Amino acid sequence: MVISTCLWLAGCGPKPPLQVGFVGGLSDRNADNGQSGLNGATLAVEAFNREGGLNGRLVQLVVRDDAQDPARAEAAARELVEAKVEAVIGPFTSGMAKVIVPILGEAGIFVVSPTITSMDFHGKDDNLFRINRTTRDNARDYAEVMVGRGQRRIAVALDQRNRSFSESWLAEFRRAVAARGGEVVVEVPYQSGADTPFDSVVQQMLQSRPDSLFFIAGALDVARLAQQARRQAPTLPIGASEWAATEQLLELGGEVVRGLLIVQNYDRDDPSPRYQAFSDAYFKRFQRLPGYSSVSAHDAATVLLTALRRRSDGGTLKAAALASSPHAGLQQQIVFDANGDTPRKVVFTEVQEGRYVKLK
Repeated sequence: MVISTCLWLAGCGPKPPLQVGFVGGLSDRNADNGQSGLNGATLAVEAFNREGGLNGRLVQLVVRDDAQDPARAEAAARELVEAKVEAVIGPFTSGMAKVIVPILGEAGIFVVSPTITSMDFHGKDDNLFRINRTTRDNARDYAEVMVGRGQRRIAVALDQRNRSFSESWLAEFRRAVAARGGEVVVEVPYQSGADTPFDSVVQQMLQSRPDSLFFIAGALDVARLAQQARRQAPTLPIGASEWAATEQLLELGGEVVRGLLIVQNYDRDDPSPRYQAFSDAYFKRFQRLPGYSSVSAHDAATVLLTALRRRSDGGTLKAAALASSPHAGLQQQIVFDANGDTPRKVVFTEVQEGRYVKLK
């Protein structure tokens, strides 16, 4: 009698949470992206749970830090496999994706990356879906804007800690600039670190007498590179790839990033009720404004949670995500092709008065 009563009680108790993995850089030099992404995903999961979860079963995030380090990334991926998570939100850099995605793919785990863009992950029929556009898309748009502004001799510095992204971005940019009659006159690779000689990096960029400087790096490095650029060549235009387009760049850069050209994959000034509700909730919870990885991670979580709800018995999350397309992102529809790739609208901005201002 006691045993049967316990079994009955166990059967009627709350169901254990459904575990979804999250992996991103939470302790590295560019932890702003990973932490902002975790915040965005957290809000999406909490809203999902308030609406009843998956037939009364709540979703729980299993969070792992890749620290932008290949060894840590591999360990994080294997821990998520061992935890038997249903799916994973992340990773946030292409360099870490090269380590993490194959491990999760081998285990058959569905992965939705909010931000990776490298062409290494484009056009492949695998378990990875990407919320972001590609380095090719962004590099072409940058080339059009910069050459259109008369910048035809461009010097580039690139952080090789995220080589899959930075080298893919540079290769696409080099071709796009050349197609428009410009030239990447020098390429200065470096390894980001506390002791990186950014003064020397900028000196090397200036040796070729460029008419603009461009940085393929995270927010912290771009702030330091911009500081050196303002000291050594105060009148040269500066720009940075979308990787650096975070709130941290504004906080750390101050006056030295004034006028910096950078693209955003969302509209910070969007007046729509849905985005404003998200932005207000984000600020109330985290005491800061959302960034691009916050928005992209919320969109990634939306795709995943929708797929969980619509997955058929015996079906895969990948099939459910495709069948549910288009998905309602915070600012734009997310439409996947058969390979899990999607276009995404962007806006170009310049840093002015401590904020990102859209180009007219």
